[in-house]
Amino acid sequence: MRRSAGLLLFRHTGHGLEVLLGHMGGPFFARRDAGAWTVPKGEYEADEPAWDAARREFREELGLPAPDGTALPLGEVRQTNGKVVTAWAIEADLDPATVVPGTFRMEWPPKSGRIEEFPELDRVRWFGLDDGRAVIVKAQAAFLDRLAEHSV
Repeated sequence: MRRSAGLLLFRHTGHGLEVLLGHMGGPFFARRDAGAWTVPKGEYEADEPAWDAARREFREELGLPAPDGTALPLGEVRQTNGKVVTAWAIEADLDPATVVPGTFRMEWPPKSGRIEEFPELDRVRWFGLDDGRAVIVKAQAAFLDRLAEHSV
């Protein structure tokens, strides 16, 4: 079973609760909006604690250290691809302009023999909960709901 762990940053503004989501990079998601945004996260092996993986992946995905603070466990969700994602929420502010995303390499176009490099996340943005629910990977919307329950 593939597992991922991530950190969902949140902040309180005059417009209410906002969450920081990343748009998945690469050619498969380039023209998609709905379902193409995610909690900054990444895969980890069974011998690595999920919390450590979440902090490591935050740095790899965004190029910034994971913020300190009290982490609110948001539990797990199973995505349609079978991957189990574990997330924590941390209250912190971050300027999306400071993000320096990590990259991945893949053959593109398929069967071309050419290896291209793409950002893990090509955009990072703050969303209100309703707008976030409209664009986040469907299963991960549960993280937004769980955060909202704790922030009432």
